Amino acid sequence: MEFVKITSHEELTGKIKDLEKSYLMLYKSGSATSDCALQNLAQVENDALHVFTADVSTVRDIHERYGIKTVPTLLAFEKDNYQNVVKGCNNPDFYRAFFENTAYLANDADGPRQPSVTVYSTPSCSWCTTLKTHLRRHNIRFTDIDVSRDQSMAEELVRKSGQQGVPQTEIDGEIIVGFDKARINRLLNIN
Repeated sequence: MEFVKITSHEELTGKIKDLEKSYLMLYKSGSATSDCALQNLAQVENDALHVFTADVSTVRDIHERYGIKTVPTLLAFEKDNYQNVVKGCNNPDFYRAFFENTAYLANDADGPRQPSVTVYSTPSCSWCTTLKTHLRRHNIRFTDIDVSRDQSMAEELVRKSGQQGVPQTEIDGEIIVGFDKARINRLLNIN
């Protein structure tokens, strides 16, 4: 996989505005964890992916804009809308699954329809990460909404569930508060 280095937020938005899907790896040069993330990400063989990189040691106007406090962090965008985040160094299989799950996939008319799944989370929530990892492992497509960045969605979530805590998962209109693995598995037919 080839990375394209970015030097500013303005450059990033200019490059991703017309891309259906794109990704940005924020890293810090000289950091073992960042080196690990970049090396593992480079092992994902997919020339169709648009992956950009920015070193926070020299590029200072991106991470603050998206509320990123630790690196390495991989951000996912649809057009130029920030959609999802993965923190830390993950193995290449995890990155492959992440790219597959964030890619737009039309429902197969001949196959069973997957329920609509939305995860309401925050970047600092460990149970949110556990929940999303569980869904990715079972190839469940989902929309991840970071309620710490979107106040209107946080308010909508409270209206739907009566709860402020995360994670919360909405599966075809049914709200599950917390990581209730048994109930999530049942609703998504995960064995």
